[in-house]
Amino acid sequence: MGSKIFIPATKPEDWKSLLAKPEKHWRKGYSARSLAYCWQEAEGFPECVKKAFSQSNISILHNIELLLAIPEYQVSLPGGSRPSQNDIFVLAKGDGQLISITVEGKVSEPFDKTVSEWLQDRSRGKQGRLNFLCNELDLDKAMVSNIRYQLLHRTASAIIEAKKFNAPNALMLVHSFSPSNEWFTDYYKFASLFGVEAELNRIHFASNIGGIKLHLGWVKGDKEYLSK
Repeated sequence: MGSKIFIPATKPEDWKSLLAKPEKHWRKGYSARSLAYCWQEAEGFPECVKKAFSQSNISILHNIELLLAIPEYQVSLPGGSRPSQNDIFVLAKGDGQLISITVEGKVSEPFDKTVSEWLQDRSRGKQGRLNFLCNELDLDKAMVSNIRYQLLHRTASAIIEAKKFNAPNALMLVHSFSPSNEWFTDYYKFASLFGVEAELNRIHFASNIGGIKLHLGWVKGDKEYLSK
């Protein structure tokens, strides 16, 4: 990633300049803007996220404390120049344990192409990146062809940062503002690779990967943020 010096945001609009395409993505009803208003106003975890944490059977989430949150956080990946640009990276603590969290905001946007579509040009770099992601997630490469590529690298980002901060826990959290839960089926399919039967507003334990406990979650955001 680029600079490791981060400047605090004081208002949601401060997030705009961090976007890859600010004029395209910073619009009412889009995930980037909805997510920024929701998380900036919360000054911590939004209520919908806290509720999902408290209702889970994962004890470290019950009294979780947000230590820092960084919008548009880039995680470098092998096999190309483009990093995984996570909508928010959160470092949190629960029961004295650090938790690495990557947050993916959604409204109507898909989770990028499927892996088979993304691999169409069969470049060596993409093959190397896919091998890396599957190794990080302890997944069989033969099982991911119909999985959305974005779900792989967002989840791998949570594990990569967990290793960086010596955190024994990682969570990939989808924060969706879609009234009709668009693209939940793709998330469900991805979670099933870990033997998880995904549910709305639930955090699930997925796997223990190299000593890091991986969790997956989908939380529905308040629709009021679509018009912010």
